[in-house]
Amino acid sequence: MITLRQMRYLDALARTRHFGRAAEACAVTQPALSMQLREMEAELGVTLIERGRDGVRLTGAGQETAERARAILLAVADLEAAASAHGRVLEGRFRLGIIPSIAPFLLPRLLPLARAEFPGLELALRETQTDILTTELLAGELDAVILSLPVDHAELCAVPLFSDPFLLAVAAAGPMAGHTIAHPDLLEHKDLLLLEDGHCLRDQALKVCAKLDPRQLRSYGATSLTTIVQLVANGQGITLLPQIFVDTEGTADPRVRLLRFAEPEPRREVGLVWRRAAPRGPNIEALARLVRQCRGVHRIEPEPAVLSA
Repeated sequence: MITLRQMRYLDALARTRHFGRAAEACAVTQPALSMQLREMEAELGVTLIERGRDGVRLTGAGQETAERARAILLAVADLEAAASAHGRVLEGRFRLGIIPSIAPFLLPRLLPLARAEFPGLELALRETQTDILTTELLAGELDAVILSLPVDHAELCAVPLFSDPFLLAVAAAGPMAGHTIAHPDLLEHKDLLLLEDGHCLRDQALKVCAKLDPRQLRSYGATSLTTIVQLVANGQGITLLPQIFVDTEGTADPRVRLLRFAEPEPRREVGLVWRRAAPRGPNIEALARLVRQCRGVHRIEPEPAVLSA
């Protein structure tokens, strides 16, 4: 009978495509990992791995076996988590992913609150882009992620956390600073500065600017909203900023003016996402409550002189 250990070794090899790296990931020697996989092949009576000078490949049977093994390993991990967390909420290690356009503005508020209310919680944080987070969530490498909704995948569940309106940032010395209310049509007449490709905030901003000529997009490869704001301050274009950024960072720079959009304000919906099969109900509810509390208790209203309504 094949063992969970052998399935873990095969899963590691399928992910790394390298015996040495797979052995390192499993904290065993390479000969030990190789021997276990040969025993697995003998037990199943099929070749799973093609070994050659140009590297390691899984056969068709090997790929299918690795996928099934990964599903079994996830189920076992869920079983262990459910048993160890029985009767306890947000205790022990919890692996939370979060997108970069939310992490620096939410985590400084969330972490002290979580530490005070759940002292036994160990939050392991992972900040990266949406596609990577959802892949790692589906692979069981994360317990939940905070990102922009919707997330369209049959294996994932989501609960809304808060709504995050967009504001228009323009140069205070520019012609657009004379407006009191922003409108999507204004974006057609000015260069738009956005984060680099791969950030979901960029995609959401482009939906607001549906009529925008692609030639008006200015790409500086920026990975932070702070950098984008500095470019706006220096007259390089305009940008859309989420409310959570404004609440946290403010707009101390007098060279930047913020405008609210006319109703209905464009916005993104931020939510907490987890795997449907994972036994995380009470933890998800508690974490969602903490995030909503952060956004409610610590919300900062912009000054009317800076942010026109």
